[in-house]
Amino acid sequence: MITPVRWEDGGLVLLDQTKLPTEEVERAYTAWPDVAEAIRTLVVRGAPAIGVAAAFGVVLAARASRATNHAALLADLEEAIKGLAATRPTAVNLFWALDRMRRVVVAGADVPPARLPDRLLEEAQAILAEDLAANRAMGAHGAALVPDGGRLLTHCNAGALATAGYGTALGVIRAAHEQGKLAMVWVDETRPVMQGSRLTAWELVKEGIPHRLISDVAAGFVMKRGEVDLVVTGADRIAANGDTANKIGTYSVAVLARHHGIPFYVAAPSSTVDPSIPSGDSIVIEERDGAEVRGVAGRQTAPAASPVFNPAFDVTPAALISAIITERGVFRPPYHFS
Repeated sequence: MITPVRWEDGGLVLLDQTKLPTEEVERAYTAWPDVAEAIRTLVVRGAPAIGVAAAFGVVLAARASRATNHAALLADLEEAIKGLAATRPTAVNLFWALDRMRRVVVAGADVPPARLPDRLLEEAQAILAEDLAANRAMGAHGAALVPDGGRLLTHCNAGALATAGYGTALGVIRAAHEQGKLAMVWVDETRPVMQGSRLTAWELVKEGIPHRLISDVAAGFVMKRGEVDLVVTGADRIAANGDTANKIGTYSVAVLARHHGIPFYVAAPSSTVDPSIPSGDSIVIEERDGAEVRGVAGRQTAPAASPVFNPAFDVTPAALISAIITERGVFRPPYHFS
């Protein structure tokens, strides 16, 4: 199984996703600021995987602390939690995982500081295990929506690389493939960072799942040709009303799917649902360096002086989403997740 995040020999090990698909490089981390930088620079990416990595980052902060009392340890960990939280603003799983780790510290006021790192490690490992179990449950629920001989289109990477393993949208694809229901997968390249071509296609090649890679601008054409039966994507944050933030370009795919009468599904763990956000209008959208748009694979393809708008995510209104698949089942509009 593809394992992007794991704890080994007292440290965090990440599969460096910036090197894929040409190199498979693992990097070891023993300090939380380095984990924060790995999240910021996309060494690890995908909402659930970011949350898992950040949880282990808190463990590293606890192990490095020289605090001799609970108040001092809490202060050290709050600094780490604040630093980890500042890396990516859109993916709610990051904040959800950090809140879980904070609660362990707060609840451990009567525990000697030397023992709290072990409790935090148990919590981080639980977050990882729960995510993996949720992905497999999601895959089973989502596979039931795939028709026999189904041709599926996906955008960005919501696979094992974006999670603790197996994947959300790619978990649905994996499960449908295991059941013999899936004919093939259309893979959007997903400009500007190419998570579809670099990462999703890499995962599908590794597992022998039939697929074809297309440029983002070809998605509408393959739909018009009648070659797409359903669309499944992941999510980085889902508002209480079902509005969904996902990788930039997802909204365009949803509009195209609606125009062509194709079901559009979102697969995400329940931890991605943010009940504090009433609608997608309240979701903070990360903007990234314009250099990502001015070039491809390190080669400049636009004038350096050209101004760039580079949102990393967009929001798909709930009205365009046929159903949201979580580990708890398939939710249809109007969305009520409780």
